[in-house]
Amino acid sequence: MAELKKYVCGPCGYVYDPEIGDPDNGVAPGTPFEEIPEDWVCPICGLGKDAFEEE
Repeated sequence: MAELKKYVCGPCGYVYDPEIGDPDNGVAPGTPFEEIPEDWVCPICGLGKDAFEEE
């Protein structure tokens, strides 16, 4: 299995780790960044997925 890539929110520095997911916001552990719903936002600053870059 390919290693799941972490993504970082450029403006605030929040790191999305796919092994942890974002369960508080409906993203289960093990969810690749690419599979997060398009309306998901950064839990820290509220920006969308387009603010994130591959770590």
